[in-house]
Amino acid sequence: MASTFSARIIQSLDSVDAAQWDACANPRPSQDAAERFNPFVSHAFLSALERSGSVGRGTGWAPFHVLVEDADAGLVACAPAYLKSHSLGEYVFDQNRAQAYERADGRYYPKLQITAPFTPVTGRRLLLRADAPDGAQAALIGALRGLREAAEASSIHVTFPTPADARALEAAGFTLRAGQQFHFENDGYRDFDDFLDALAARKRKAIRRERRDAVGPDLTIETLTGADIAPAHWEAFFAFYMDTGARKWGRPYLTRAFFDLIGATMPARILLVMARRGDDYVAGAINFLGDDAIYGRNWGALIERPFLHFEVCYYQAIDYAIRHGYRRVEAGAQGEHKLARGYRPVLTWSAHEFADAGFHAAIADYCRRERAAMDAVIAEQQDSLPFRNSHEETM
Repeated sequence: MASTFSARIIQSLDSVDAAQWDACANPRPSQDAAERFNPFVSHAFLSALERSGSVGRGTGWAPFHVLVEDADAGLVACAPAYLKSHSLGEYVFDQNRAQAYERADGRYYPKLQITAPFTPVTGRRLLLRADAPDGAQAALIGALRGLREAAEASSIHVTFPTPADARALEAAGFTLRAGQQFHFENDGYRDFDDFLDALAARKRKAIRRERRDAVGPDLTIETLTGADIAPAHWEAFFAFYMDTGARKWGRPYLTRAFFDLIGATMPARILLVMARRGDDYVAGAINFLGDDAIYGRNWGALIERPFLHFEVCYYQAIDYAIRHGYRRVEAGAQGEHKLARGYRPVLTWSAHEFADAGFHAAIADYCRRERAAMDAVIAEQQDSLPFRNSHEETM
């Protein structure tokens, strides 16, 4: 018997049962063996953004989440969706497209964004329950298009989907755009020194020197998760976050309340790396824990210290991943400097569809040419990775 689907829109995750959402967001068993659990599409993470005011009124991120329900089975598919009035906090840059669209007398905003806000992490975007009936994914894509039309949005943008979701969207007529990140892959290393032994001698020595200089004689590094994270740690980390956002990398998007909420609702999925000098914390980084990956997100420091960023954000995450059996570390967007520190280049994806057929065709052509250039860049980076060649003498 064919399934009968219906779609509806909710403007708050409080309107859907958390267990039902999570059964689609992180199905067990997962439909994607490479990602058994992703914290950023969980009800706890996305609802913390809403309840804290990090998204919603006055932010340019208006929640319009899409639910697909079956008459017999209930919620079978959903998508975290937002109507956007700007292009901030996405990490797939489209300002040039917005300008071109408006030069052609179009209205680019609002646009429909399917993503985990402020989070350049690959994850499921077409969220399907493990036992979703045939046709549920197609119904979800159709509902996204229906929402775009009803909202009179210019376009749909699905950022950082898994390869499986990207293929499904491409088959449905979306245009794929390739991007790039740098991830650490845990090749079964016994410890951090074993990882270093896989590197060329010059790189190995450089990392040891960086770690030594970053900490010096006066800093202590703490790694905290679960119940070990106290309110004082959040207070200190938020000061780092605000200082970094204000001084260097633009607008801080997350409110103080957000950190209290995730600390209360998902503490076992958080890893704080904190640098302490005497009784005072002076730097820190927040990571989120999946089942297979560590996701580095935000960092900040109140002191200037060479290589402290690398120690707190990269080396401590690698060390933790090796000691606890994680398969990879994803250290956020951009940053070719990560290559010299054992991170490898990987492709990321976004999927786009414009209501204007002519503009959509032009963007599709551009993305095809951009992909060829991206492939060439990654091939060149692969050839210059710091790992020892098989013929290199071990030192």
